[in-house]
Amino acid sequence: SIASADMDLNQLEAFLTAQTKKQGGITSDQAAVIAKFWKNHRMKIHESLISQSRWDNVLKNMNWRVDLKSQSRHIDQINTPVAIVEMELGKTGQ
Repeated sequence: SIASADMDLNQLEAFLTAQTKKQGGITSDQAAVIAKFWKNHRMKIHESLISQSRWDNVLKNMNWRVDLKSQSRHIDQINTPVAIVEMELGKTGQ
């Protein structure tokens, strides 16, 4: 939760305080260790999460349109919207 929210020190303190008050939560000593670890390694953890969630491909171009049928054999198919999306992907830096 701490890493995914990229908590600042105030958010971290509030979160850990809530965890110590929760039944079956952590002790204040554990909260202090977690806080110290987060303060020392926050940037490394954040960068690691970013690199793990990033794809090699990038979106180079995107086209889209919405079509409506104006003629059909069946009346219930008229004015039925259809979305068409075209995306062009490419490698980073190319």
